[in-house]
Amino acid sequence: MVATTATAVAKARRRLVPFLFLLYVVSYLDRINVGFAALQMNAALGFSNVTYSLGAGVFFLSYTLLEVPSNVILARVGARRWIARIMITWGLVSASMMFVRSASAFYLLRFALGAAEAGFFPGIIYCLTRWFPTRDRARAIAGFMTAVVVAGVVGGPISGALLSLDGIGGLAGWQWLFVVEGLPAVVLGIVVLRTLPEQPSDARWLTPAEQFALTTQLAEEARLQADVHGGNVDSIRGAMTSGRLWLLAAVYFTIPVELYAMSFWLPQIVKAASGAGDFTVGLLSSIPYAVAAVGMIVIGRHSDQTGERRWHIALSALVGGTSLALTGFVHGVVPAIVLLSLAMLGLASMLGPFWAFATSFLDGIGAAAGIALVNSVGNIGGFIGPNIVGYVREATSDFSAGLAIVGAILVAGGLLVLCTSPRHVTKP
Repeated sequence: MVATTATAVAKARRRLVPFLFLLYVVSYLDRINVGFAALQMNAALGFSNVTYSLGAGVFFLSYTLLEVPSNVILARVGARRWIARIMITWGLVSASMMFVRSASAFYLLRFALGAAEAGFFPGIIYCLTRWFPTRDRARAIAGFMTAVVVAGVVGGPISGALLSLDGIGGLAGWQWLFVVEGLPAVVLGIVVLRTLPEQPSDARWLTPAEQFALTTQLAEEARLQADVHGGNVDSIRGAMTSGRLWLLAAVYFTIPVELYAMSFWLPQIVKAASGAGDFTVGLLSSIPYAVAAVGMIVIGRHSDQTGERRWHIALSALVGGTSLALTGFVHGVVPAIVLLSLAMLGLASMLGPFWAFATSFLDGIGAAAGIALVNSVGNIGGFIGPNIVGYVREATSDFSAGLAIVGAILVAGGLLVLCTSPRHVTKP
């Protein structure tokens, strides 16, 4: 039985994680490409730092508002149909950003993009909890979430190249960027609708024995965790009233604060440090993401091997937050890229252990609601972070103070996670 379960998990990792990874690459790229578009769009449309940061961050207001109901719907109607719906609508909205001509239209479409995408990320995390036992989960989640950093690696050069199409076909480079990077989500949404299995029993690439072994393992694990830890959160009400879950939501809040402050402002930080052209800025901006991709997998695997979560999260937060805080006080492109790389490395390394920890006591509809709760509350940070940098830069004409504040918030999140009770998992 153990060998059969291990084989099933290995197959699921090979079949599901790369596909879900691709979906998240497209999702994250559509979410952050506004940072590269800003290199041309802000000047073309007369947007100030405050206008840009407000528009970039308003995405998270609608995203947060609709996150929990969207994921509850997903749990009831099935991941395949609901994720397909999400991808098709967000792809159309993202491509429509090419029509922005005013600040009000910018705010409206960014708000609509958040509403369209709400539920995608927690929906995928919920799917992974239905496929991977706890001891394998951090590695699977880290593998899926490397899409965040890979999107930065490939997104920089691609976005820089698209910006160079400025004037072709009567469109500005930033307009080409939105339409070319938005439409793949529509195509992939159709693919999801046709191919994504809901659970092990639906996977034709698993043998009946593997389906049974994996399903039994997941059910038994949920039962044992409920017995040992006094009951998992397995209802919407339980998720909404769980003190531990709200504490973890507060911890997660600090991650998007830094993640999106960096993602939305990274091209402009690099341009200020290097003075380079748009394409070179795109290439340089990919370096921190490439470094982070390696660390994310290594830390996620080590967390699974040791069964420890909290200190992996806390130490990663310390590295990420401190490095970002120091970035604004160095001069020259090389020191800036080194510190930005360490900041993204620490930040990204938190994600696999965090979500493995947060989902370890969730089950059933409570998992859908709980994951969405943590992600929605946390992603308020996606609104706060970019605006901290934008407002401080507008006031000081410099990135230093804003980056220091954002870095300190992440360090605080690392300390806060140590206040939660440890939850070790069985080593494989």
